[in-house]
Amino acid sequence: MKTASISVVVLAFALAGCGQPTQTVRSSMSMPQQVSSDASQAARLPQQPLLDATVVMHAQYDVQAVNVVVPRSLQVSEANTFLPKADIVWRGDAPGNRYEQVKAIFDTAMARGTASMHSGPKVVVDIEVTRFHCLTEKTRFTVGGVHSMHFLLTVRDAATGAILQGPRPVVADVKAAGGSRALAEDYAGRTQKVVVTERLAEVIRRELSAPVGSYPSDVPLT
Repeated sequence: MKTASISVVVLAFALAGCGQPTQTVRSSMSMPQQVSSDASQAARLPQQPLLDATVVMHAQYDVQAVNVVVPRSLQVSEANTFLPKADIVWRGDAPGNRYEQVKAIFDTAMARGTASMHSGPKVVVDIEVTRFHCLTEKTRFTVGGVHSMHFLLTVRDAATGAILQGPRPVVADVKAAGGSRALAEDYAGRTQKVVVTERLAEVIRRELSAPVGSYPSDVPLT
């Protein structure tokens, strides 16, 4: 009988445990220390977004013109070293007037990036190049690096000339391939000029646009 009673009690405790959600019970003495430890551990964990989203951008202005200036005060280098000390380093065109070559790249990129901007206040955009430091032959065909492109952006009212934005600095750096990958890109037609022009067009679109909403990344957008 004693053995049977013990078995019944053990069975009752087991059934009671199955009927309750799993919990970790701590004494009131140890709880504050444990909570603090858990909180500090959570703070160290990377915070993940609740939902991946695509931000939708919309042009803020109706761009009437873009004026690009490449100051002759910028220093040009033709040295074939890994990192020449200069403001303008460009090897994507044949040797020539680097100021004019850089201006032509900016003119093309800015026109492409603002081509569809036809809503909002009518404006004129002024671009002053402050740095255009791309790869030398030695760097491009070995380690690669970064096309470093900086400029000052000013947005003016097209009718009055009043400044609406800026002048403010904009960084448009983009990764530059090196070695065999650079050779493969050149062979495929993705030259340095293509890479920097695409990047500048992308950056000016971003700088002259504003977010209008966001959608989950798996929602198709047109």
